[in-house]
Amino acid sequence: MSDIIYLDNSATTKPCEKAIQYMNKALCENWGNPSSLHTVGINAEDIIVSAKETCAKAIGARSDEIFFTSGGTEANNLAVTGAVLARAKRGNRIVTTEIEHPSVLEPIKALEKKGFEVIYLKPDENGRITEKAIEEAVNKNTILVSIMLVNNEIGTVQPVKAAAKAIKAAGAPALLHCDSVQAFGKLSIKVADLGVDLLTFSGHKIHAPKGIGVLYKKKGVNLSPVIFGGGQQEGVRPGTEPVPQIAALEGAVLSLPNLKDAYINMQELCNYAKDKLASTGLVMLNSPEDAIPYILNISVPGFRSETLLHFLDAKGIFVSSGSACSKGKLSYTLSALKLSSKRIDSALRISFSRYNTKEDIDKLCIALTDATKKLKRA
Repeated sequence: MSDIIYLDNSATTKPCEKAIQYMNKALCENWGNPSSLHTVGINAEDIIVSAKETCAKAIGARSDEIFFTSGGTEANNLAVTGAVLARAKRGNRIVTTEIEHPSVLEPIKALEKKGFEVIYLKPDENGRITEKAIEEAVNKNTILVSIMLVNNEIGTVQPVKAAAKAIKAAGAPALLHCDSVQAFGKLSIKVADLGVDLLTFSGHKIHAPKGIGVLYKKKGVNLSPVIFGGGQQEGVRPGTEPVPQIAALEGAVLSLPNLKDAYINMQELCNYAKDKLASTGLVMLNSPEDAIPYILNISVPGFRSETLLHFLDAKGIFVSSGSACSKGKLSYTLSALKLSSKRIDSALRISFSRYNTKEDIDKLCIALTDATKKLKRA
């Protein structure tokens, strides 16, 4: 598949060379159980220690605040459920948004069924949660605020810092969780600047393999475990650590380009894409102007996204119709923006990585134009 044009990087990314090298070395040379007290185990443990330091440095944290999970979904479930159960005696309110990832919304809905009060904040027409809405929702009974840094479908950046201020102003016992799966490796993230207690990200969004995620837990913050076992990782997330995936994650983090320079380059590519797509006369933009340039959500009115996906797929061009987790259902994120069902049903998410080029955009536009012509004739 060397000739494909892959524009679905918010769903997953191709593993980078260093991630593969680090993973292979761990598989072949450091395959021991990191809990074993002999040399083979200690060598495996050394990889975990190094990876924790690398991940911690990337977000301005301490290495003992880093915990590895099986991915972003588990990390979000652990952060949300673990925080609420640990603070259940101090309050009953959870504040989140309507447009969080399912790995945040679903555990929150499960907690709601158990009697917790949940406030779901609505986005404005640009997909942004207002600071005023957050301030009004947080009270002294709030035990968790969970808000993503970057929306996975339209790329809107959310005011996480405002949530930290709202918690402090209300005198709430709340922990602040931030799902940064679509932000890590794209935006400069420092946990102290954001004011978060819990932060999560995933390896396979930054050119590491699937099966590895990270939970940052601020020192002193207590979580109730949701998995029970042998006590690894301080009992926060027990289970024998997947050393090869952890090694690969470190390789991917070390391979990240200078984020400022990469962002400028991506902005240029995204602007080029917007102009080229606009020149076709076929599309409407769903992502707001201030969205991160790594995600561009469009609609092609009059054509169902599923049909366009299959046409592009046949041309070796890969995009998505929204979140990969939605499996074809209408986007609740776009619905929250009050877009028409027809516009939502024709939506495509284009998501870039550092490996994409302007030539990829040119070929996408040609293929889209060809698709609409042939579908009209059909």
